[in-house]
Amino acid sequence: MFGEEALLLARLSENYLQGGTVIGSARCKSFRTREGRLQAACNLVQRGITNLCVIGGDGSLTGANLFREEWSGLLEELAQKGKIDAEAVKKYAYLNIVGMVGSIDNDFCGTDMTIGTDSALHRIIEVVDAIMTTAQSHQRTFVLEVMGRHCGYLALVSALACGADWVFIPEYPPEEGWEDSMCVKLSENRARKKRLNIIIVAEGAIDCHNKPITSEKVKDLVVQRLGFDTRVTILGHVQRGGTPSAFDRILASRMGVEAVLALLEATPDTPACVVSLSGNQAVRLPLMECVQMTQEVQKAMDEGRFLEAVRLRGRSFENNLNTYKLLSHKKPDAELPKSNFNVAVLNVGAPAAGMNAAVRAAVRVGMTEGHKIFAVIDGFEGFARGKIKEISWGDVGGWTGQGGSILGTKRTLPAKYLEKIADQMRTNNINALMVIGGFEAYLGLLELSAAREKYDEFCVPMVMVPATVSNNVPGSDFSIGADTALNTITDTCDRIKQSASGTKRRVFIIETMGGYCGYLANMGALAAGADAAYIFEEQFDIRELQANVEHLTEKMKTSIQRGLVLRNENCNENYTTDFIYQLYSEEGKGVFDCRKNVLGHMQQGGAPSPFDRNFGTKISAKAMQWISKKLKETYRKGAGKVFANTDDSVCLLGMRRRNLVFQPVAELKSETDFVHRIPKEQWWLKLRPLMKILAKYKTSYDVSDSGQLEHVAMLPKEAETGAI
Repeated sequence: MFGEEALLLARLSENYLQGGTVIGSARCKSFRTREGRLQAACNLVQRGITNLCVIGGDGSLTGANLFREEWSGLLEELAQKGKIDAEAVKKYAYLNIVGMVGSIDNDFCGTDMTIGTDSALHRIIEVVDAIMTTAQSHQRTFVLEVMGRHCGYLALVSALACGADWVFIPEYPPEEGWEDSMCVKLSENRARKKRLNIIIVAEGAIDCHNKPITSEKVKDLVVQRLGFDTRVTILGHVQRGGTPSAFDRILASRMGVEAVLALLEATPDTPACVVSLSGNQAVRLPLMECVQMTQEVQKAMDEGRFLEAVRLRGRSFENNLNTYKLLSHKKPDAELPKSNFNVAVLNVGAPAAGMNAAVRAAVRVGMTEGHKIFAVIDGFEGFARGKIKEISWGDVGGWTGQGGSILGTKRTLPAKYLEKIADQMRTNNINALMVIGGFEAYLGLLELSAAREKYDEFCVPMVMVPATVSNNVPGSDFSIGADTALNTITDTCDRIKQSASGTKRRVFIIETMGGYCGYLANMGALAAGADAAYIFEEQFDIRELQANVEHLTEKMKTSIQRGLVLRNENCNENYTTDFIYQLYSEEGKGVFDCRKNVLGHMQQGGAPSPFDRNFGTKISAKAMQWISKKLKETYRKGAGKVFANTDDSVCLLGMRRRNLVFQPVAELKSETDFVHRIPKEQWWLKLRPLMKILAKYKTSYDVSDSGQLEHVAMLPKEAETGAI
């Protein structure tokens, strides 16, 4: 455990809310020379610094590693020149370095996500969503050029997030004759009455002969071959600007803490490491192993070994590419297998942004596997009433960017409709179920599983994909929709804090959703830089409320004369939002005034974030592939039907630390607090002290879950991550 002083290095006051870099950044030519590094060493010794956290790309981190290797020689040279004495050489004999990767391109091997990538994706998707409106109105084709001179991550993931018709990236150039293939694809989409086409081009896109493919070249090709009204939009440095997303704020804070821990634990024999993200877990990797692998990617592309380049980018990149190829190009019906299985897809519970992206992925992957896909309208209630229809590939076009639930969703559980649902499954010959939803979906699968003894119709593979803004489903670190809600909370908090910049001495009490789960309140507080967050999982009393008021009173004496307090809607039945507002108003009288805001259902609305679009797409695609596997395993040729009645045929697919894992819902019962509808253990509670420390409370941080140094090759090869 250690105190606030070390952790405060993770962020500088409230400046982390701003985009860019407050302390500045530069490509320093002099540092590339020994003379420049000699001066840098002198500057550090004069200030007694022997621990260095370097935030940058592979160039910065390579330079930092060289600086560390030369350190002892640089000190000896400084001593010879009389700039430092022998005692200083002995005292500052070792330099410890930890790297954090800050790059919007996500071009550094060894980590699923680099700091800044998610914010860049937000900028791209905002533009794409706006362009799609005008493109539909005028029936146009748009060619969007995004950053990525050597890495196609931004182009690939934004294409996946918006359902682009075609994408060009440097790691996976199109095959010979791509011009004909692309024009056929665009023509087919227009023939299906699709009023717009989106083509995304990475700035470093190349063909299989390593010749550049530019946005202008693509535009000219479409105009000449098809005569479509085509426009080019080059996003440029817009992608680097704006405020950071909630994901980036939390990622950077977690990585900052891990970097400080790594420096505190470092010894003279510890190699320079880089702090990385693997799934939902911070890990430490040898810096130069990551740099060398990153350089290997470029070497593979230069030599035309493009499949190797994709593999070296990592599992997250490879999965994104495979998922995009699976969902973007429909094979002719004659080429599709015929499984003779019918799969039903339904949404259950409250709406969550990203549900539609998940349905789209399920439908298209299911059709690719040869199944007939049936959409159930209005959840289990609609199922009982026979609101079921077959859904096709084209029916789900354009669904990724739409919020809410197009299929409709209700909280109704299946228990009182079991017989009617069984009848509908028999009538429509449903062989498998995919349920996309929150805690009600989880309870629903438990009820259907329990009813198998009475109804054979429920003896089919069933899988749940977690989708709820509350993020309260057991068995998964993340749920579809939670990231969008978190960004809504963060954006609202930013605006509220900005409104107080003129009035000063004002404290805002903000109520968030989540039921009894404090995820939104706690993580929203961490992302928005709040002074306190009240949640059900950590009980509080009047003494803590009083301490928070006193803390804010002291804060008003500083240059930051505003406060932000988040409260989960069900954190305490007596200490309501009104009570806390009135308490703060009374106790802060003469020092600060109070305002309250109940965010309500705006947290469930809006277009899904890039994370939710891609997480929903990837997790749903994997769930459908699991259904296909289970259907083959449980099909009884003699009876001519599917029969699955084991616990492992009713699963929840969730993100657990590094991996996406299928877990029988029966086994998750022991991990569930059914009274309060939350998991008994929640990973994000370990970040709660971080939120308090960054709000300048005196507390300690548990380092038991900190990362250990691993080798790049030791990372799980089959890990499918929740990172986008």
